[in-house]
Amino acid sequence: MTETPWSAAPPPRPPYDGSGGDRYPRAGAPGVPRVPGVPGAPDPYPATVPPAAAASPGKPPAPAAPRKPGRDRYLDLLRSIALVRVVLYHIFGWAWLTVLFPSMGVMFALAGSLMARSLARPAAGVIKSRVRRLLPPLWVFGALLLAMLAYAGWNPGRPEGAWGWAELVNYLVPVGAPPYPWSIGDASGLLEQTWAVQAAGPLWYLRAYLWFVLASPLLLWAFRRAPWPTMLAPLALTAVVGTGLVEIPGELGNAVTDFTVYAGCWTLGFAHQRGLLREIPRYLAVSLASLVMAFGLWWASGHLGPDGWDLNDIPLAQAAWSFGFVTILLLYSPSWQTLPGRLAKWDPLITLSNNRAVTIYLWHNLLIMATVPLIDLLYRLPFMDDPQWENALSSTYTLWMFVLVWPLIGLMVLAVGWVEDLAAKRPPRLWPDGTKRGSAADPGAAHRQ
Repeated sequence: MTETPWSAAPPPRPPYDGSGGDRYPRAGAPGVPRVPGVPGAPDPYPATVPPAAAASPGKPPAPAAPRKPGRDRYLDLLRSIALVRVVLYHIFGWAWLTVLFPSMGVMFALAGSLMARSLARPAAGVIKSRVRRLLPPLWVFGALLLAMLAYAGWNPGRPEGAWGWAELVNYLVPVGAPPYPWSIGDASGLLEQTWAVQAAGPLWYLRAYLWFVLASPLLLWAFRRAPWPTMLAPLALTAVVGTGLVEIPGELGNAVTDFTVYAGCWTLGFAHQRGLLREIPRYLAVSLASLVMAFGLWWASGHLGPDGWDLNDIPLAQAAWSFGFVTILLLYSPSWQTLPGRLAKWDPLITLSNNRAVTIYLWHNLLIMATVPLIDLLYRLPFMDDPQWENALSSTYTLWMFVLVWPLIGLMVLAVGWVEDLAAKRPPRLWPDGTKRGSAADPGAAHRQ
């Protein structure tokens, strides 16, 4: 699924168009871009153990000093960058962001790495745990969204009848696409009439994530027996189902395409966890990954969508570019237990975003839309009668959306983020940024969240 950006329009109220899904129409757009991005509830990464110290002549080698359990902070940093990039894209709609940093491929790779580690335990228990972590945050989001739709007068039984009501089960377990109206409300209301499409768009990712979780035991079985064919097969499948060579109609076709586009990245997570990438000479791996990325750009150049170089509209280009990009990121993975240098000052925010990744992803599009009526209030200020001030606000409208959405995300983390803790069977926390409050700080606390 693709990320659908918000499209700026002339003030006083630029229409928001930040859909989270490629199969949903955008107002005034000729095509249907697709969104992909992150669940994968934060989960401790295995602690890395430093090599044993070199033995002095005549002395036995010193035993390796055990490290405290902790997260791989490099992977946490990648997840945080991916989340910020998703929000940036949905506000500004810059197509080049999909090339600069393919967030969805990165997030699926990180989730795949976690899944491979977890599957050292019995598969049934791992799947149950992953699904349990996913569903409660979805239920809270779905409850509010459905309440808003009901208040606006939406009847899921029209025109589908009983089937429309039955599809509501996807708000409980996202095995398929949840239903919602493409247009609802009043054009002069607080939110423009495609707000339901924008709000529910990110739910495609939860469906794709659930499919990957359910398929992971089989994928890992295949990976152990034939790792490279398992990783490369999704690219071949995307060339079949993502280019129109074979068309699968309806939402099933969208789901299958999403799965094939990002299955390569998911299995790259397997390869990273198993250490397979480190067995290849780095120069060779980087060269081959670069060739795959070059193919992706070449394919995109001849199949540009309605938004030009937006890879979300070009499945095969997205699959190839994401696969090569993620390969290089994981090849150079330094496995930090603490963030080095100047990155250390961002440690609390990185810890918070990883502990609340599902909440941030689920709610960010709805909160982006909420900035529009808030910013519109500024037009009522007395000095806004001056055309100079009005034009200044209008020309920086999307910038103010970007500034304002982060406090709203922070408020949502406080309001409902603790549901992620309950889903993971942890004590609820309001602001889990790893900072110890009320006692001496523990340097390792941020990494055990």
